[in-house]
Amino acid sequence: MSATRTDWRVLATGQGTAAYGPQRIVCLTEEPTEWLYLLGEERRIVGISGYTVRPPRAREEKPKVSAFLSAKIDKIVELQPDCVIGFSDLQADIASQLVKKGIQVTIFNQRSVAEIFSMMYQLAAMVGQAARGLALIQGMQQRLLAIEATAATLPRRPRVFFEEWYDPHISAIAWVSELIGIAGGDDCFPELAAQPMGKDRIIADGGEIVRRNPDIILGSWCGRKFKPDHVRARTGWENVNAVKNSQLFEIKSSEILQPGPAALTDGVEQIHRLVMQWSQTHA
Repeated sequence: MSATRTDWRVLATGQGTAAYGPQRIVCLTEEPTEWLYLLGEERRIVGISGYTVRPPRAREEKPKVSAFLSAKIDKIVELQPDCVIGFSDLQADIASQLVKKGIQVTIFNQRSVAEIFSMMYQLAAMVGQAARGLALIQGMQQRLLAIEATAATLPRRPRVFFEEWYDPHISAIAWVSELIGIAGGDDCFPELAAQPMGKDRIIADGGEIVRRNPDIILGSWCGRKFKPDHVRARTGWENVNAVKNSQLFEIKSSEILQPGPAALTDGVEQIHRLVMQWSQTHA
């Protein structure tokens, strides 16, 4: 069973809202961990995903209890969490096992920029940091608006192909596609971005990517290192603008494929910088 919450008599003293929220949290993905650290609430975290790299000290301070599609259920139970936070239907099996153990589980399913902000606000409120969370969120939003305003002045926007996986080709999920647009580019496959599942964003015919002729190719191969030479060697890709002009770049998965603070800060900043550099020589 999960740890007993603070006695209601303590809550009745009116010492603030922080005690109402979960005191022992396990994060099955990286973004809630990073966000709780930014909120100054890292003391609540008792377990994290093994893929966590943001912030770096989380790996040193917190036990690693899960991958993405699997988790050490017994270890999580031993930690006596009063809330486990996960992401998407892909973690439904983990959530089900924990619920059957009597543990509260909150699964967010944020897929767009707006939904990421909503998740962040909800989590901030859960730990009694709604005001601080909102202030941080508004700061991020103001920066996104500033990036978008700068991008609006570009004489020409580059076509951007974001490759989440290479075999088969999988294109950008919604929040990545949106951030490309904010940063000043145009996603080559906007019609696929609305599909939440990777299998529905597969581009079976690589020739279609060639036909759409991206000016920039961004690779983020789900934790595997992106290899520009792999792209250059693809049959028929030699005349793609991005290949001809050596506009092949990696954005680390931890900085763009985590639907949380990283994508809204470091991720979009990298895309914007690459778009602006491209614009200086190709406008």
